Amino acid sequence: MEKWSLMTVTVLLALTVRWAVSLGSYSGAGKPPMYGDYEAQRHWQEITYNLPIRQWYFNTSDNNLLYWGLDYPPLTAYHSFVCAYIAKLINPDWVALHTSRGYESQPHKLFMRTTVFVADLLVYIPAVILYCFSLKETSAKKKASTCALCILLYPGLILIDHGHFQYPLSLGLALWAVLCLSHDWDLLGSVAFCLALNYKQMELYHSLPFFCYLLGKCFKKGLKGKGLVLLAKLAGTVLVSFAACWLPFGTDVEQIMQVLRRLFPIDRGLFEACMFSSPTHCPDKVANIWCSLSVLIKIKNVISPRTQLKLSFAVTFLSLLPACIKLTVQPSLRGFKFALVSCALSFFLFSFQVHEKSILLVSVPVCLIINEIPFMATWFLLVSTFSLLPLLLKDELLLPYAVTTPAFLAVCLASFSILEKTSAEDLQLKAFSLSLKGYVSWFKSFPRIVRSLFLLSLALMGALSVLSAAAPPPQRLPDLFPLAVALVSCLHFLLFLLYFNVVILWDSKNRGQKKIS
Repeated sequence: MEKWSLMTVTVLLALTVRWAVSLGSYSGAGKPPMYGDYEAQRHWQEITYNLPIRQWYFNTSDNNLLYWGLDYPPLTAYHSFVCAYIAKLINPDWVALHTSRGYESQPHKLFMRTTVFVADLLVYIPAVILYCFSLKETSAKKKASTCALCILLYPGLILIDHGHFQYPLSLGLALWAVLCLSHDWDLLGSVAFCLALNYKQMELYHSLPFFCYLLGKCFKKGLKGKGLVLLAKLAGTVLVSFAACWLPFGTDVEQIMQVLRRLFPIDRGLFEACMFSSPTHCPDKVANIWCSLSVLIKIKNVISPRTQLKLSFAVTFLSLLPACIKLTVQPSLRGFKFALVSCALSFFLFSFQVHEKSILLVSVPVCLIINEIPFMATWFLLVSTFSLLPLLLKDELLLPYAVTTPAFLAVCLASFSILEKTSAEDLQLKAFSLSLKGYVSWFKSFPRIVRSLFLLSLALMGALSVLSAAAPPPQRLPDLFPLAVALVSCLHFLLFLLYFNVVILWDSKNRGQKKIS
């Protein structure tokens, strides 16, 4: 009974923070003609409710694709239709074709915020709670509520979902998939991940770890026996799941091709397209390697879009290959969770058309291992939130950022005593340190060095946050602070990628893992 009381308090606190953040501004509020992501979600409701399915992804007189045209998979469209149906019952003006463009009012804001709350309550939060209760590393159930509190108070997701405006459904479904796989419910996990992928195509960031982990299990069981049966069941489950999601579009090949063209607009080039000339979508504010390099080399001007695509694919593939090979050869739940982090981070740093918000696809898997490496997980989650600063400032979310980020750090310090968890063993680097042989003595001062770097990192992020919010940039360098945020964040992420790959490749214990047979 006590464990549920603690968890109830945790959830109520998390909901209170979300409610407080939702009282503030949202993406594009009062900024015509394009407004922002809030208007995009409202517009998709307008389109899906008023137009037949065959027109949802096509440019027509009633559906101008240059004005927030649908560019997510079918489940996003279906979800928009359900929200639109409810909105129509409350106030038809909210989803009226054409005339509702840019609609803003307090009742409508309440409705839209409520839809995000409901998605959180029905999908994301239950998955977090059940995941934390399922952790075998937790010696006491009190630890489950502590872990859940840290995950649910992660500021990056709160500020984007309940501030900027976004639904947590794809990440929630992916988390349900991880939870199912942790209980060996492989078919249910496959269904959940297929739903996540059919809600947002960015879930491709997580697709290779799911594929490699399940394929590795099939290999371990033997491809001439149980493994072959499991492989056939998994393949059938994926095919049926995709067929169900795409059924309304499956009668016409051109429909399918148009949806795919909307999901993967490769002709836009390497960077997230600035198709609306919006400062919010400026590629220089994304903390990945291509945008960082573009400060020195204007990649868009010297490499063709097709070559950019090939280069991006090659670098991304090579960066995630070691973790995927290790996971396929030695499948374990622990290795799977770390591979989710490593592969998603590789995609964020090196892949094609990355948005600032895509860092959340790395952050949620990091939340899943916060109980194992609390120091590094907390550090990464703070940096990921900091990398969103230019976007948050544009949405007038400085106050929520300034409150939730230090609060999250305080909760992690109190819950996990992270500054005391900096030894090589605590950071899962013991095997790596032993492999250095003659250099092992250097690791004696390792905890002190890591703590110093962490404090230096916090100071740098704090200083840049203050400067970005309060100091006017030089006239000749108007993007100085956003670029500094992106470069500092990118450097952190590159070092984190190296760290996570070292942990994965030098891990031979697979501690706490059930034997796959």
